[in-house]
Amino acid sequence: MAVPKRKLSRSRTRHRKAQWLKTTKPTNSTCPRCKAPNRPHTVCATCGTYAGKVVVE
Repeated sequence: MAVPKRKLSRSRTRHRKAQWLKTTKPTNSTCPRCKAPNRPHTVCATCGTYAGKVVVE
């Protein structure tokens, strides 16, 4: 397993951790069939369709 050769400074560590605050919220799209909000590229939770086809009953 890799072991770091030098200790990371506090400012370098905090600078890296601060980048997580800049992440954006996941986007929502609307289902073309039932118009419910859902995540893109996923099956609709209310009607069970994906790409215009019924996948889940």
